[in-house]
Amino acid sequence: MIRLFAALPVPDDIAETLLRRQQGLPRAKWSPRDNLHVTLRFFGEVDEATADELDLQLSRIQTGPFDLALDGVGAFGEGEKTRSIHARVAQPNAELERLAAKCETSARRVGLKTEARVFRPHLTLAYLRGSPTDRLTAWLAGHNLLKSPPWRADHFCLYSSWSGPDGSQYQVERVYRL
Repeated sequence: MIRLFAALPVPDDIAETLLRRQQGLPRAKWSPRDNLHVTLRFFGEVDEATADELDLQLSRIQTGPFDLALDGVGAFGEGEKTRSIHARVAQPNAELERLAAKCETSARRVGLKTEARVFRPHLTLAYLRGSPTDRLTAWLAGHNLLKSPPWRADHFCLYSSWSGPDGSQYQVERVYRL
């Protein structure tokens, strides 16, 4: 079994800017550079045959390159139950939505269940474990004006994921040109 997801990688200059913001929040497990991406579809644990079929389906996606940018920060969860903080992808972005929908279609074609969650494009900056609410609120307020320059998404990747001693680790398995 292999744990897979499709995502857009982030250019180095954008990643460096984000890494400089990763401080000042107790109990935050900050995402390392190699983990910064915009998830298109999480596929979960699949067997090798399904992974191969998924690769084939993703390779058939036809769409062109597009621009995207980050605009502000947010959190998933509330108060002490906040589980992560993220940079938001500037909206609306019809091309990004279309690509995510095509990744969803690819998942269904190989027999995976439909994703129940609504697609909310974001880039996870940290996972939280009981960060003090006042510090979380201050961090979000202090970084809410985050804006990145637009970058050209001309490819997306199929990543594998596994748990390591320092948290989740990701590896690019395939690259698909847009």
